[in-house]
Amino acid sequence: MNNKCRIALFGECMIEMRGQMFGTMQQNFGGDTLNTAVYLARLGADAGIEVSYATQLGTDAYSDAMVAAWQLEGIDVSMVARDEGKMPGLYTIQVDDAGERTFYYWRDMSAAKDYFHEGQASALEDRIESLDAFYYSGISLAVLPPEGRERLFSFVDRLRARGGKVFFDNNFRKRLWMADADATKWYDRAFATSDMVMITLEDNQAIYDIADEESALAHCYSLPPDEVVIKRGVDPTIVRIRGMEPIIVPTFKVPKVVDTTGAGDSFAGGYLAARLQGQPPETAARSGNKIASIVVQHPGAIIPREAMPVFFFS
Repeated sequence: MNNKCRIALFGECMIEMRGQMFGTMQQNFGGDTLNTAVYLARLGADAGIEVSYATQLGTDAYSDAMVAAWQLEGIDVSMVARDEGKMPGLYTIQVDDAGERTFYYWRDMSAAKDYFHEGQASALEDRIESLDAFYYSGISLAVLPPEGRERLFSFVDRLRARGGKVFFDNNFRKRLWMADADATKWYDRAFATSDMVMITLEDNQAIYDIADEESALAHCYSLPPDEVVIKRGVDPTIVRIRGMEPIIVPTFKVPKVVDTTGAGDSFAGGYLAARLQGQPPETAARSGNKIASIVVQHPGAIIPREAMPVFFFS
């Protein structure tokens, strides 16, 4: 991969409400691919990695505040569409004493679902010639209607045909697929059209109804992309590069887990930042594990800038 590139990430960002149920709640925003975009922009800016985010929002004050915050992070927002009749989705988050999360969503009218308007090219599609890479997730797929997914895969095919790289994270939320009995069909298609995939092993087991870890790992090793990154929580990360023995990279121990929100998203940002700068997979996985270990020691998916590591690739 080139040391300098322009990458677009696509997905849904929602209004976040965090705090005491029926008590004081703090407003923020979050979304898996947006969280990754923030960490990638922070870690890759000095290397010339240009990060764009593609989504659809409303024209309301919350949407305005989101766009302004992303711009402050150095994220290009020229691919963000705005719909006067829509608003962002909303979710609440509850965190237990072990830092594990429970989410509740209100996203039926989320503007992001309509990013690929019928008969109208999106800014993402219009700017394909300027892109070197693209990143999306299983959630990005799930929130789109079938016709939107087809448009997304058409974009992916076109980007790869002109030499661009495609990265996919299997982030799986069962409730988003409950009305779609063919979720595995869409995942199979995403895996088959990606250059690198990131797998949360528990999600992989749920998607394909795989009972044990050994079988789930075997399935991951058999996936079509040349590079498969397997995230396993506190257990060592595994990277499978086609034709090589799996690379095992330990995670970092932390004194106390405060909140696991955004751990996988930040890992993705750290991994991509390293690989897009020409770092080897082992270094990239270590970098992803490092930033994730810092994120879980803070509340929320996006940590303050002052908490970011200074020397990252080591």
